[in-house]
Amino acid sequence: MPNKWIGTYTDKILIWFFTFLIVFILVLVFFAEITFWDEFRTRFNFIAVDYLIYTHEVVANIEESYPMPLLIGGTVLISLIIILIFKWRESFRKTFEFIAKPSTRIAFLSITVVIMAFFTSYISNAQAEWSANRYNSEISKSGIYSFFAAFRNNQMKYDEFYTSIDDDMAFKLVRSKLSDSNASFTGKYPSIHRKINDSLKLSSKRNVVFILVESLSASFLKEFGNKQDITPFMDSLAQKSIFFENIFATGTRTVRGMEAVTLSIPPTPGQSIVKRPENQNLFTVASVFKEKQYDCNFFYGGDGYFDNMNSYFGGNGFTIYDRGRGSVLSDQIRTVRNNIEDHKITFENAWGICDEDIYNKMLSVADKQYTEGVPFFNFIMTTSNHRPYTYPSGKIDIPSGTSREGAVKYTDFALRELFKKASKKEWYKNTIFVIIGDHCASSAGKDAIDVANYHIPAMIINLPASQNQNIPKLCSQIDIFPTLFGVMNWSYQTNFFGKDVLKNSFEQRAFLGTYRKLALMKRNKVMILSDQKRQSFYKWKKEDNSLLEIPMDRVFLKETIAWYQTADHFFTNKLLK
Repeated sequence: MPNKWIGTYTDKILIWFFTFLIVFILVLVFFAEITFWDEFRTRFNFIAVDYLIYTHEVVANIEESYPMPLLIGGTVLISLIIILIFKWRESFRKTFEFIAKPSTRIAFLSITVVIMAFFTSYISNAQAEWSANRYNSEISKSGIYSFFAAFRNNQMKYDEFYTSIDDDMAFKLVRSKLSDSNASFTGKYPSIHRKINDSLKLSSKRNVVFILVESLSASFLKEFGNKQDITPFMDSLAQKSIFFENIFATGTRTVRGMEAVTLSIPPTPGQSIVKRPENQNLFTVASVFKEKQYDCNFFYGGDGYFDNMNSYFGGNGFTIYDRGRGSVLSDQIRTVRNNIEDHKITFENAWGICDEDIYNKMLSVADKQYTEGVPFFNFIMTTSNHRPYTYPSGKIDIPSGTSREGAVKYTDFALRELFKKASKKEWYKNTIFVIIGDHCASSAGKDAIDVANYHIPAMIINLPASQNQNIPKLCSQIDIFPTLFGVMNWSYQTNFFGKDVLKNSFEQRAFLGTYRKLALMKRNKVMILSDQKRQSFYKWKKEDNSLLEIPMDRVFLKETIAWYQTADHFFTNKLLK
């Protein structure tokens, strides 16, 4: 600006406005980081980036969860106090009287640009991760810097960021792990495409209702030591199902759970495949059901635009039932989208309709499918066990909106109501139900991978009593559908990395990850791969959920690398199409 403009009316408006705006943003971010930490135990990361995209759900959720007038009012008040301190120190008067020489301006601008370029190019957010205690490292970071680091790194190329081995060695190792007496590879090497042959030849076409439950930690169930009695119905199912005692989620977000169960693949670094481009026409569990002439449907109580769910499920063979608010599917997605009618909704919050309502919608669709004589695979994503923890009043003995425990108990209540209604349907006796958590309620702890907070419950229900059993084997979310297909005695084509847990040949292991850390767990040993091509090996102590670093096991390391390198390679090179 020319010096003659300094101190003018326009200059004063600009300086006062933008100074206040910057101070307001900094104060707001300070409080936002506290609430973000309370929810996720981390500085801003890729979740915060995502939340800027899905403003309806996020803003509504914040409004329902926190006293926004008080928080915004307090932020404005603090900002005004800071501005008044500037005024008291005569900062504004000095600014409006200062006449800068061109050389001074150029020097100041040059120094600023150099500093910005240096931090952008040479200072990585990962450099703050100096401690084995994850909390210490996260607290060391700057929230705003972490936000933009996540924005830049939402997708990470495996070979650029992680330790790798020869591709041929990785493919051969993974194929050897996936080989089995009933599996024959049919795809051209290095494909893992194979035919699973059931020796009994007793294939059944039973309907499948698959329920992916929001934030369902194993620690909520009495079966795993909980004393609060908040899951009485699921506790009762544990003895009347194939119950997985030692199954672990692959990630910390819903889209990771969806990726794991539908693609049966270890987590890849960066964003979940559900949210990536080129994620349509993949070989998913719907491919198996479609080959057997099933009607495949996806039910979600919110707007399926959130987290790219409609695009992913619609682009992979599912008919969509959701609470859309005007967003449309891409022209490339050839599917039917059905809006859940307002007059059938009894309760709705920021994330969507309550679990009872989405179950009722599924029941009505299942009735229609049964009448038409079509076997069905109905995939339901629940929403009630999510902040702000609100649900219909009078259903349980914990008031709505008061605690996570209340949301869990309502989730359990809604499942009881679903089974009560479904059991009266003619199609019930020929229908298998699967219940599994998408991830734990809190997955972030002090360690790089907080192992206990990946432990979820899973059960396959409504089988002949002779098939019910508790499965103590260590396994992964990616194994749930291969196990279900084994229970149904199906022969089928597969691209899955998961295997049938019930087979004697099943090798116990679990895959755990964040968007930057990738882990393989076998027994109580955990290998963690980190970006910047680092790796660490730990012994997990279940009693206090601690990780003790132990000497590196090169064989274990090579296997870990092979799983993740292969999974990333197959998706990146469109070999999962």
